[in-house]
Amino acid sequence: MQKKITAIVLAGGSGTRMGGDCKKQYLSLDGKPILFYSLHAFQQSRVDEIILVTNEREYCRNEIIRKYSLNKVKKIVPGGKERFHSVYAGLLAAKDCGYILIHDGARPFLTEDMIEESIDAVKIHFACAVGMPVKDTIKLADDEDFAAQTPKRERVWQVQTPQTFSYPLILKAYQKILKEQPKGITDDAMVVEYGRYAKVKLIPGSYENIKITTPEDMAVAEAFLKRQRRYKKEPKKFRKKMLTNMHR
Repeated sequence: MQKKITAIVLAGGSGTRMGGDCKKQYLSLDGKPILFYSLHAFQQSRVDEIILVTNEREYCRNEIIRKYSLNKVKKIVPGGKERFHSVYAGLLAAKDCGYILIHDGARPFLTEDMIEESIDAVKIHFACAVGMPVKDTIKLADDEDFAAQTPKRERVWQVQTPQTFSYPLILKAYQKILKEQPKGITDDAMVVEYGRYAKVKLIPGSYENIKITTPEDMAVAEAFLKRQRRYKKEPKKFRKKMLTNMHR
């Protein structure tokens, strides 16, 4: 029997770094709320159901889910005080599933390839996360902000979402976190690493898979969308131009 695949999309952030009255996940990007794009990506994928975690339930139901016919969104649950409380609320709502993809609703450039590769990888490794190797040299600082260590760049990744897990594994890991309340947990992969339940496999995402946090990120996102439209309009011409620029 095929195990059910569920996506949890988090849209409960306050967006204080963005400024303004509108939360970042509801800002308009090319005429649609930022949150729409990741929900639509999951809608088009082989994910069986979507659980949306948000405190703006009526707005999301009427202005995004119904408006754009996102019928894979089966449940809308309220978020918690911290991110890990919101994830746990989504996990409790995701009953009878085999695999869970957890994604930040403020990352609009989720693609079908990322989803498919995450699903394939989790069936082998039980825990995986998309990300990309860093481009810059990274320095680890000491307590006085002096450079203390320089890790090998080829071994340093910037981790993104979705992060994907066997459902029983991630549920057990979160129950341990909620019980012990350790400090410094910033993503779902760290929850699994803390309990040593599995090694988290890193799989390539995209440098465009940014999390929109500041006004500068909105400008970058608009540029990405503009480039995507050009590619869809003239794919052969656009690809030739990109390859030419890469080899200069």
